[in-house]
Amino acid sequence: MNTSYCATVSQSTNPIATHGMVTSPNHLATQAGLDILRRGGNAVDAAIAAAVSLAVVYPHMCTPGGDNFWLIYNAKTGELLGLNASGRAGKKADIDFYTVRGVKKIPAHGYLAANTVPGAVSGWDEAYRFSKTALGTAIPWKALFASALSYAVEGFPVSTSFARWLAINTDTEGLATRRLQRFPEFARVFMKDGRRPSVGDIFRQPDLARTLEKIAEKGAAEFYTGSIAERITDDLAEHDGLLSLEDFAAHKADWVTPIHVDYRDLTACNLPPNTQGMTSLELLNILNNFDINAMGEGSADYYHVLIEATKEALIDRDLYLSDPDFVSIPLDELLSKEHGKAQAARIRMDRAAGPLSPLDPKGDTVWLGVVDGDGNAVSLIQSIYHDFGSGIVAKDTGVLLQNRGSFFSLDPAHVNCLMPGKRTLHTLNPAMLLKNGRPFLVYGTMGGEGQPQTQAAIVTRVVDFGLTPQEAVTAPRWLYGRTWGSTSNNVKLEGRIPAAVAEELARRGHPVQNVQDYTDIMGHAGAILVNPEKGILQGASDPRSDGLAAGY
Repeated sequence: MNTSYCATVSQSTNPIATHGMVTSPNHLATQAGLDILRRGGNAVDAAIAAAVSLAVVYPHMCTPGGDNFWLIYNAKTGELLGLNASGRAGKKADIDFYTVRGVKKIPAHGYLAANTVPGAVSGWDEAYRFSKTALGTAIPWKALFASALSYAVEGFPVSTSFARWLAINTDTEGLATRRLQRFPEFARVFMKDGRRPSVGDIFRQPDLARTLEKIAEKGAAEFYTGSIAERITDDLAEHDGLLSLEDFAAHKADWVTPIHVDYRDLTACNLPPNTQGMTSLELLNILNNFDINAMGEGSADYYHVLIEATKEALIDRDLYLSDPDFVSIPLDELLSKEHGKAQAARIRMDRAAGPLSPLDPKGDTVWLGVVDGDGNAVSLIQSIYHDFGSGIVAKDTGVLLQNRGSFFSLDPAHVNCLMPGKRTLHTLNPAMLLKNGRPFLVYGTMGGEGQPQTQAAIVTRVVDFGLTPQEAVTAPRWLYGRTWGSTSNNVKLEGRIPAAVAEELARRGHPVQNVQDYTDIMGHAGAILVNPEKGILQGASDPRSDGLAAGY
């Protein structure tokens, strides 16, 4: 273990349990999931309860107006399933819609940013159907909304992360495009009496409570074909929006076959396109050709090879990744051992490769994980893309709509160009490591371009260096990419990384920027390690978040 952060790691919690474990970036959501486990629910039930709760208490990162993706392990059958609950672009959403309005790039905020149907509610619904039919749950659908409804009606204390990102997005001295209070309904919901709430203030969302109560009583259909869909699409129509009631009614979540690569003696699993799961797996496929352990955890060689492998994986992502219903993606080739070896051979240990085109500056998301006492496991990621998504709260619904569709290109030659009915490239990708066909490590993170990098950090630290999940999550992190206002990529290093390591990386040609310790630009990660020999579960939550890992 790197002695530079031993003291910090030793102070971190290391929750261990036998009957079930939940980890999420907000302690209230974790407790909602754990409550369902204690009542006899399975991992899927608990994940839904935690996800719905996060849609209330973490509205800057996920809401019912976003998307989600699932990896679900069925302990009864030994089968790993994937669920893609991301929305498609509306029928009006084509390149001409924007160009005739003089728009050259889809804006990050406003009604023109909300061009894909929210898929999150369909993910909750489809996962619950699986829980009933495959796992035989006795927990009613309505019960999974109880905690979230109490947080929406009675209120919850504003967390550090929520307060911070609301301040950033309503700062009159900040970027004009991020002053979300310019949207009346956003201001009404999030700026009570013109004042944004501070940490510890009790925050209530009565409109969202009514929306969730309808979904709890009538099911997901109310969101896609009922009164909620009508209210959302009526509001969009009044503001030259793109989504119609027909678009909502046509939406469905899809079961997909997970993709995988070998990493050491384990199997790394993720979701196929349109997610960047292929990117996370390519990164591990490259690293499988290096003796990571011999480099030493926290060494300049360690950071260098992970950064360079990231560049290789992102080249393929930006060349190929889009909706597989619209483009052909050579997945078998990209995830082959031969391709990984060729990518690894291009990495020079003495020099950084040239920079990539500027990467996307932000991606705000929540990841949560659950493992129950029967061995069922869920890795779930849910998002509205940028912090507070499009900034558009559909009138009288409390539903903050995502801006995931702003990631589409308006260049018809671009692999991720906008087309009606198309799913955009998603940075979201939940992960799981299997050992002998069973879950060994359930893990994931928020963070856009940082997701593959942080996933690789967790895997290498647990597998190659033997760290506990909490040690792996807490350890210093890095991020290759850019942030708001930057025009090029650099390598951001948390301050706990020794100066000598930073200097050596700079000498090799990395544009190094030192950032504060435990900054949430590194994402909010989490993990659950399954140890069947001892019969225990080890959880981890990220000190960069407001999270909690808890079991019983």
